[in-house]
Amino acid sequence: MGAMAAAPTEPERAHSRRGGVRARILHAGGALFYSGGVRAVSADKVIAAAGVSKVTFYRHFPTKDDLVVAYLEAVAERERALLDELRRAHAGDPDAALAALAAVLGELAAGPRFRGCSFVNAGAELADADHPARAVVARHRASYAGFFAGVARGAGAPEPDAAAAELMMVRDGAMVCGDMGDATAVGPRLAGAFAAVLAAHRRAAGGPGGVTSGRTGVT
Repeated sequence: MGAMAAAPTEPERAHSRRGGVRARILHAGGALFYSGGVRAVSADKVIAAAGVSKVTFYRHFPTKDDLVVAYLEAVAERERALLDELRRAHAGDPDAALAALAAVLGELAAGPRFRGCSFVNAGAELADADHPARAVVARHRASYAGFFAGVARGAGAPEPDAAAAELMMVRDGAMVCGDMGDATAVGPRLAGAFAAVLAAHRRAAGGPGGVTSGRTGVT
């Protein structure tokens, strides 16, 4: 049996309480921003949902924009982890990586509270190019573009960045369709569209017949 852990000090307990309150505000704000939009949801509405005072809210997030940025950064971190997991799980098989991503996004789209992509939504709402959240959106899209370019490069596409841009457009469209169309069809249709883009770029690399094997790599 190991030694008994020392009881937390009062500063440690205070830090934990502060972290818990911040997380509660972020959770409440994130849910409201995703369902109602980052512009439409006021700080007062988040404060009421989180059950905190205005003083407490503004101690953790000096402006509503700071909370919007934190919300998007949290979502971006989860999605980067997903892409990293797909890279590892399907190294050497770009087709399988795209099929797995399509399956995950299709499952999300079919969920009862799906309202599209947080980043597409925020980018559409925040027209000011200097808004701090726009930088988070740009970094998130660059992360996805890097994933798609790695897949395309692994599949032998001669222009992986062009292929990545097309795959990103397909992904964006699927997220809109999941919110406004037949959500249950998003997964299989997205998988087919991903495969078609990759096949077109393989044909460009290998002539009319294209490249026959998808197991080149995912970088």
